[in-house]
Amino acid sequence: MNQAKPITILYAEDDPEDRMLVEDALEESRLANDLHFAENGEELMDYLHRDGGYLHLKGEPLPGLILLDLNMPKKDGREALKEIKDDPALRRIPVIVLTTSKAEEDILRTYDLGISSFIIKPVTFESLVDVVKILGKYWFEIVELPVDKKIL
Repeated sequence: MNQAKPITILYAEDDPEDRMLVEDALEESRLANDLHFAENGEELMDYLHRDGGYLHLKGEPLPGLILLDLNMPKKDGREALKEIKDDPALRRIPVIVLTTSKAEEDILRTYDLGISSFIIKPVTFESLVDVVKILGKYWFEIVELPVDKKIL
């Protein structure tokens, strides 16, 4: 897919170390995508709806991919995921769960809510880089993502 501007990735994660590791893995993987962060589910929804501290993004395209941690404060990933998939303006954005949870219930529930993939966070940085490379190749080179002409 040939786009003028790389697709923005939004990573919802409350752990600053995990955010830094994914950012480093993205750089190591040589992915040119912009990476933005939300530190909890409420901030994630504010970012997507261009509310709160994200009013300055009104008129900007929505992220093309969301990486979502499940266990976050204020509003957890499961609640945010349900809101995203219930919203016609947001539901087409692919959501990839990236979490430490191995609970079968989380896997089943999040797929039922409409996630695209469920990934258990790798233990080593090298493994994380491998996962990010594979995600980049799959989501930005192989898959055709919907281009939403509608901008919030």
